[in-house]
Amino acid sequence: MTRRVLAVGLLTVLLAACKVVPDSGRPGPAPGPTTAPGPSEDVLPTDTARHRVALLVPLSGENAAVGRSIANATTMALLDTSAQNLRITTYDTATGAGSAAANAIRDGNKLILGPLLREDVEPVLARARPANVPLVSFSNDTSVAQPDVFVMGHVPEQSIARTIAYARAQGVRNFAALLPNGDYGRRSGEALTAAVQAAGGTVVATERFDRGNTSIVSAAERLKARGGFDAVLIAEGARLSIMAADALKDGGALRLLGTELWSSEASIANAPAMRGAWYSSVSDTRYRQFATSYQTRFGEQPFRVATLGYDAVLLTLRIARDWQPGRPFPTGQMLGDDGFLGLDGPFRFRSTGIGERAMEVRQVGNGTVSVLDPAPTRF
Repeated sequence: MTRRVLAVGLLTVLLAACKVVPDSGRPGPAPGPTTAPGPSEDVLPTDTARHRVALLVPLSGENAAVGRSIANATTMALLDTSAQNLRITTYDTATGAGSAAANAIRDGNKLILGPLLREDVEPVLARARPANVPLVSFSNDTSVAQPDVFVMGHVPEQSIARTIAYARAQGVRNFAALLPNGDYGRRSGEALTAAVQAAGGTVVATERFDRGNTSIVSAAERLKARGGFDAVLIAEGARLSIMAADALKDGGALRLLGTELWSSEASIANAPAMRGAWYSSVSDTRYRQFATSYQTRFGEQPFRVATLGYDAVLLTLRIARDWQPGRPFPTGQMLGDDGFLGLDGPFRFRSTGIGERAMEVRQVGNGTVSVLDPAPTRF
């Protein structure tokens, strides 16, 4: 994902993401939906009946809006479930993920929800691991996953694998790809190769491009000149994908394939060159209901990743049934074939820490996006 103390008093569970408590060694107030008063600056209230859980997200800096959206979602989860056994304290990672983690550990938190960014995982883990405190990261980068670092983000590799498997089932055999230079392109290319090999197809050509300019158009034209493929994976967001589609399609039967980056892009459906394209994502059915409720409560639309905060609270509450307050978090209970059910559908964690999600296959139409193959309702 991209980069970047709230202590809970008498209304702890209900106001978990709405107030930042200033501290001489911590950041000052960050943007939030309320300015409810908090307890003492230096000491969290003693509470032996509830679980201490830290939320580490950016509350200042360039990603403050994303962090606030996740924090608000955790509040919603607590409200919606009437949870009484969690104390969630939010720490701003924008001024230093390591120091935020140190404060969280000092305050006695036994589980960390976060951080948001891949680059923040290592400094947080350096403080959390010696204290036997696991992380439920909102990153989608599987390279940071470990037995005590659980990756909750929507993983592009899983989206690609789902789409390729569906395409092969429909008779597509020869694949090509447009891949951006950088980490996302590398991961997407590796995922494509693995998925196509597993499905019995062939990757016949790939072209690289630089993001942020018209390089993707030149790459698409080079790919088109090479030919010999039935489908092209465009591992990019809406704007550049549409540019590539215009260069690739000439009225033929070429099938365009996308990644999870297309899932919240309305412009995809309105671009004629994208019609018939396939991509996979988690279901939006529950998200639409969540977004409406969020708008009512906070007066703005949530970021799509806010559901990760909501679902992180749900899985914590489920595990809390057999988790004694003050004791180490029972990491082993994160694992299991049945997994958990959240706003984004079923998900589960493997022993590697990588989260697996049920995804649906979608097709772009004329101003619409429809579900071709629904996500499984359970594993």
